[in-house]
Amino acid sequence: MKILEACYEINFSKINFIERKQKIEKSKTIISGPPKTGKSYLIYDYLSNHKSKDYLYLDFSDLRNNIEEIYVDLQKFIKMNEITILVLENFEFQFEIPTCETIIISTSYPYKIRGFENIILNALDFEEYLLHDNKHQNITQSFNSFLKFGNLPELINIDEHKKIQRLQEILKLSSLDETYYEILKSLIENIDEKKSLFQIFNSLKLKIKISKDKFYEICKKVENNKIIYFIAKYNQEKSLKKVYTYNHSFFNAISHSKKFKNEFSNMIFLELQNRYDEIYYLDNIDFYIKSKNMAVIAIPFFNSFLTANLVKKIIKISHEFDINEINIITISNSEKINDSKIKINVIPFYEWALS
Repeated sequence: MKILEACYEINFSKINFIERKQKIEKSKTIISGPPKTGKSYLIYDYLSNHKSKDYLYLDFSDLRNNIEEIYVDLQKFIKMNEITILVLENFEFQFEIPTCETIIISTSYPYKIRGFENIILNALDFEEYLLHDNKHQNITQSFNSFLKFGNLPELINIDEHKKIQRLQEILKLSSLDETYYEILKSLIENIDEKKSLFQIFNSLKLKIKISKDKFYEICKKVENNKIIYFIAKYNQEKSLKKVYTYNHSFFNAISHSKKFKNEFSNMIFLELQNRYDEIYYLDNIDFYIKSKNMAVIAIPFFNSFLTANLVKKIIKISHEFDINEINIITISNSEKINDSKIKINVIPFYEWALS
């Protein structure tokens, strides 16, 4: 029982935690989500409100923790020490869950068990990012950092010259092997592009040796783990899908190429997917929220004179789909466009994200 005794001594009473929009509220909870989004700190915060003698924290990514040895004595140890809260961190359901009053599990993918609430924890949205960011003096500086280095909590307090390196490390650490890493990179390289998986596969196989089955298997895995998102065109399931990733700054970490509009669109998508269950795209419309009859378009540097033709196309397609609100998201421009049937807002990202 040495491992269990050592883990039982872990104390989280002095954890410094900044509030997230999601929190553990049910006694049986499974937390999943992409790497480095803050799953562990959500658990630390929960445990910090309880006496250390009441909980047992087991992290299965800790090399010192032998799964077989833990499982043999776990139920007995819980009963012997009258433990009321059991935490299984980085648990892949290698053994049957023991009996305990409160059980909190963190895992890499959504796993449904009757009686357990599921929390999918994404990276910080912009509002949460501002609460975490105490380095910058104003919202403009915070926005610039958010845009350039992304939405992962730990990146905020790392020295700027080390941030790209850390993003690269996170991608490598979250990859199961070299093939997984190359597939993940190839998907990130295509953010905000309309691409079929077959097109991406054909490009990748020119670089590495890979089977189609392996490629599709890993694509399904990164989609299930909320690392990559594939967005369909509305009412056209067989059309090309648009690709997005859970941290818009990953592209900046893997390439010297500049795809500013793509990264900006990915950033907007992440705000939307925190708010809405179903997001589509249309011709000339980046994001279509059917449930709200709303369109969201990314035009970083909006100029009413230069984009007049594009706006006409956007309004035309909006009339066809009975869209009654268009939000054009920019870096800093703000404007009103008059239309007899549609409310059209041109609004900076930081205003829109906080609205």
